[in-house]
Amino acid sequence: MHSQSRYKTNYRSIYRSQRPQTGWQRWLGTYGRMIYFPFLFVWLEVIMRLNMALSGKYFLIWTVFGFAAGLLITAVTTPFSRKANLIVAEVASTALTLAYLIEMFCKKILQTYYPISILGVAAENKMDDYVEVVVTTVLKNIPIVIVMFAPTILLFIFGSRYLKFAKLSWKFSALAAGGMVVMHLLGLLIVHMPWKGDVTPAELYKTDTAIEDQVDQLGLLNMLRLDVKHMIIPVEADLDDDFGEPDSPVDIREPDSGKTGTETETGTETEPGTDTETESGTPTETESETVVDRSPNVMDVDLEKLAGSSDKKVQWLAKYFNSKTPTNKNEYTGMFKDYNVIFFTIEGFSSYGVSQKLTPTLYKMMNSGFVFENFYTPLHYTSTSGGECQNLLGLYPKDGNPISMKETGVQKTDCYFSLAQQLKREGYQVIGFHGNGDMYGRLASHTNLGYDWRQYKHGLDLEMKSDGSKPLWPQRDKYVVEKSIGEYINSDKPFHVYYMTISGHMPYSSNYVTRQYRDLVDPLPYTENTQNYLTTIIEVDRALEVLLQKLEEAGKLEKTLIVAAADHVPYFDVATLEELAKAKFGDSKDLEYLKEQNINTDVYRNMLIMWSASMKEPVKVDKVCGQVDILPTISNLLGLEYDSRMLSGTDALSDSEGLVIFHSHSWISDRGYYNRYTQEFKPAEGVTMSQSETEEYVSAMKDKVSNILKCTELIIQTNFYHKALKS
Repeated sequence: MHSQSRYKTNYRSIYRSQRPQTGWQRWLGTYGRMIYFPFLFVWLEVIMRLNMALSGKYFLIWTVFGFAAGLLITAVTTPFSRKANLIVAEVASTALTLAYLIEMFCKKILQTYYPISILGVAAENKMDDYVEVVVTTVLKNIPIVIVMFAPTILLFIFGSRYLKFAKLSWKFSALAAGGMVVMHLLGLLIVHMPWKGDVTPAELYKTDTAIEDQVDQLGLLNMLRLDVKHMIIPVEADLDDDFGEPDSPVDIREPDSGKTGTETETGTETEPGTDTETESGTPTETESETVVDRSPNVMDVDLEKLAGSSDKKVQWLAKYFNSKTPTNKNEYTGMFKDYNVIFFTIEGFSSYGVSQKLTPTLYKMMNSGFVFENFYTPLHYTSTSGGECQNLLGLYPKDGNPISMKETGVQKTDCYFSLAQQLKREGYQVIGFHGNGDMYGRLASHTNLGYDWRQYKHGLDLEMKSDGSKPLWPQRDKYVVEKSIGEYINSDKPFHVYYMTISGHMPYSSNYVTRQYRDLVDPLPYTENTQNYLTTIIEVDRALEVLLQKLEEAGKLEKTLIVAAADHVPYFDVATLEELAKAKFGDSKDLEYLKEQNINTDVYRNMLIMWSASMKEPVKVDKVCGQVDILPTISNLLGLEYDSRMLSGTDALSDSEGLVIFHSHSWISDRGYYNRYTQEFKPAEGVTMSQSETEEYVSAMKDKVSNILKCTELIIQTNFYHKALKS
């Protein structure tokens, strides 16, 4: 008994010797945890922002909100036993650090932050497709991982000794909670200060779009918090129906600038409405004495009646569409009437990789059909799905959740103007293929678009690994074409076929596709990664070569229109694009993180193929155009009935002004480029504008851009096309 008592006395003595003996240690043991979590939030935000090269302009906003969140967690680490409080603190610190790291890597790899509301999509998608690039990215950033985890590591080592985490009275918890409230209110006050710019913190605080700007101005924590808030309390759209902007606010284009015209191979310009022969050889007024129909591409829709709807969103859309100037029919209307249509969305494609020697089929189609010399494929939210939204719906995707294209399948939105639905109404066979699984919910969305949809485990057999365990990655586009062409080539009806390709999917390392073409790319003076990327373009070229050969053998080549465009450029491989283009597009990190204020928009210049073997001469189109313009342009070429007011894009062959909107809300038109960050407008070559004309034009165009970007979400939410065209 005596020895046991002595042991206990010695143990207590040792324990007392480890307790804080100095004033600062006693203070740290009592108040240290109140400092720890506010410090942790600021630490994580600062390190992430330094690594991502984000602005420090809005330091006060995310610091104050970080303090508020830190004090809230502090309050949770006080009411329990010492051990329980410590465990709560360690778990919270680890989870918060992981959250910041995961979001940082999502941005690096997928070009977007992943808010909580999109986690379901991440779980559904085949993220093992990204394993190699994820591992590579994490390994390259090990020092950053260690630095971000430093506070948590120190907490595990020294937290029990110095911070103690002893149970404290409710007064301490109340003090922490009160501090949280004060800091949160202070944060709201700072947010609503008169910040300057096209997009301000106050606007971002009440929206569920513009995630990149929310992170930049409000901080990652606030973006995630607001995402949760908006999942519970949806955002009410700001529906100002004062549509003061005309489609062409000021006619300041010089007569010979030619920005909306088409041009012959010999250089003779053909403005819409002139009496000359078109590039396709179709006779016009002078030769045939016929009058070209230049009536507007509109439908018999009572928009004024819809404007009286009790639904404010339907009201707004009806008023907005009714305010727009429609595009007119032109000499190209119906040029490919009753033709078969095959449309390729090419994964991760840039025309900087096309050459006559390596990719002769792509080169021929780019240069002997309609030649779009100012076509852009800017990256928008969720990359591929956002690209398909533009290509297939003629609408810009919402810059936030829910994902627009996926949501059309979830809500079964009537996509009345999709090419699949338009041509199905004309009696076409309509079918679509994708050599992968159900990424972005395509089985639902693309079936809803009108396609008889085929993908892995749903009507499309893929090439499998030798053990038969799973499909080869990535699939060969040529194989998918060869496997699928029998389903439509002998159809007794005209057909519309859509391919979402896969061979161009990152990462561009040595894989099944690459190894086929090593002998073609090895001699080229490029880095290995660039050579690998070129093999993916060669694969698309060979797929198109097979397609044209089979169409010719079936006697259907002359009456088939081929359309092809990228979903997006290979955004993860900026160095590859610069090497191929022999140009600089900006700092590599700016491009990698899509900081468009520092990006040369030429990185987004790309190819749009609209080609038919029946065309005798190419048609050069100088107008600025983008992916949203594909659908209305095809609709006009096929002579389909559609309403040009109800799409975000316009017929690229019409006399309307060209416009492309970038992810950052900067934009480029036939008249110049507007940088949203600097609020500066740079007129295009050949365009002269006075100061007052510039101000009027930019103001009107900013309103126009804002209205265009609102439309998609409202159309999906209200099922507007169904109400307008079928009710």
